[in-house]
Amino acid sequence: MTQNALRDSPIRCSDEVRAALERGTPVVALESTILAHGLPRPRNLAVGLELEQLVRRGGAVPATVAVLDGVARIGLDRAELERVCTDPGLRKFGHRDLAPALATGAGGATTVSGTAFLAARAGIRVFATGGLGGVHRDWTSTQDESADLALLARTRITVVCAGVKSILDVPATLQRLETLGVGVLGYRTDLFPGFYLTSSGHPVDWTLTEPGQVAEAMRAQDRLGVDSALVVANPVPADEQLDPALHDRVLAEALAEAGRAGVTGQAVTPFLLARLTEQTAGASLEANLAAVRGNVRLAAEIAAAWAPASR
Repeated sequence: MTQNALRDSPIRCSDEVRAALERGTPVVALESTILAHGLPRPRNLAVGLELEQLVRRGGAVPATVAVLDGVARIGLDRAELERVCTDPGLRKFGHRDLAPALATGAGGATTVSGTAFLAARAGIRVFATGGLGGVHRDWTSTQDESADLALLARTRITVVCAGVKSILDVPATLQRLETLGVGVLGYRTDLFPGFYLTSSGHPVDWTLTEPGQVAEAMRAQDRLGVDSALVVANPVPADEQLDPALHDRVLAEALAEAGRAGVTGQAVTPFLLARLTEQTAGASLEANLAAVRGNVRLAAEIAAAWAPASR
């Protein structure tokens, strides 16, 4: 989308983000769901400000994405960020929710699919998040698969993440990404990360070691006309991961508990994540945040290497 078209669209970029896009300087998109729905208050605001600062330290402009009063906003001021972190009425919007949200004046935090869609429409090429959604463990009976995957299959954006949430079916998710034609690059690893864990134990086909290599892959996408995403799988540092034995034990117990309680469908993910937080005394949350910080730092480096103004 051109900047003139963007001015007439329901997407509103902050002055800082718009100026950066017009100059061709680095911009990194950040999702808002982790702030509105993934972290306790008031820590969520402190984390939101910290992540934006990490982007700035990396030489890029942060563009936190949310929908407020029926307007898709890319780049939030302090008051808007505080609203995302304090308003209990904000919903969770994937890309399929955006049109009705804008039509009805609703407000919500954007998920991976919602953020990737809006960021790409605005011309932002790099997006940092924690973990992708994926194929659920009981997919054969529920057909439950995150909308993230199909959206990434048709959106040219580079997503820096720590893999997919370990409560999901990781090998099935990797197979689905392959089927959809979404490139997966391990950053300084030949094993796909396990979100809370440094490794899921499953290999990746490609390993890149420098931000500039990722930027070159993005440029090759442009030359080839590839319209799907690149997933840059960046593992949480080994000394900041959740203890693997604790992770496996708590997850197995939580899955069994969910089965006994009849928890199904969309209720499974929040149930399992809540149990992980409770039963690890918050250690899973700290591992999550360590992964997000690392992803944000790397995304800023990739954006700086790719930005047109830096070539």
